[in-house]
Amino acid sequence: MMHLLASPEAWAALLTLTSLEIVLGIDNVIFLSVIVSRIPEKQAHRARQIGLALALVFRIILLSVLVWLIGLTAPVFSFVGYDFSWRDLILIGGGLFLIAKATHEIHAEVEADEGEGDRASGRNAFFWVIVQIIVIDIVFSLDSIITAIGMAQDIEIMIAAVVIACLIMYLSSGPVSRFVAEHPTTKMLALAFLVLIGVALVADGFQFHIPRGYIYFAIAFSAAVEFFNVLAKRNRRKAGK
Repeated sequence: MMHLLASPEAWAALLTLTSLEIVLGIDNVIFLSVIVSRIPEKQAHRARQIGLALALVFRIILLSVLVWLIGLTAPVFSFVGYDFSWRDLILIGGGLFLIAKATHEIHAEVEADEGEGDRASGRNAFFWVIVQIIVIDIVFSLDSIITAIGMAQDIEIMIAAVVIACLIMYLSSGPVSRFVAEHPTTKMLALAFLVLIGVALVADGFQFHIPRGYIYFAIAFSAAVEFFNVLAKRNRRKAGK
């Protein structure tokens, strides 16, 4: 451990991997922000805490079973010329879940009355929110840790990067969730991002990799446009007073 603290290469690897883990965690934060907006604020705060704690736990558990995890990338069967591994199947399943969930939420937003029923269901709604968070945490954790394995050789560096990234996700999830809840157009944009991320996960499962840089650039550009839109609305409201 001491030789890692004195190694510039180890610090460079930690910085690079932490940055990448934070970027990969954007998907997790967006999903959490959207899913908890359906339940009361007190429960939403608790759900965010549970969701991000589980994200950290899943990532550390997966890092602890590296041999098994690497085995998940080995093909288990072939279909129409494609070799599928357990990782591919998990990514396809997770991507389809994201697409279905985001589409359902978009429908609920458009219909406008379905959300009130979800909020009124109390403990049952909270339970299903946690179940959905667990499912998507597993998918995002798997993708995140396989990336970490490919970028660093030392388990200590991987765990440190994951812990730092999860801490930053925790600090940012509250403000992001409040912003999404306060601005309905932003929530619709976040749901559209989830559909996009779901498509990317399904594509990955079929060995067609969509560079994440394109997706994150689209998210950043759209978020910047929406930010200026929200700012303009606020300024017009102030001017009207």
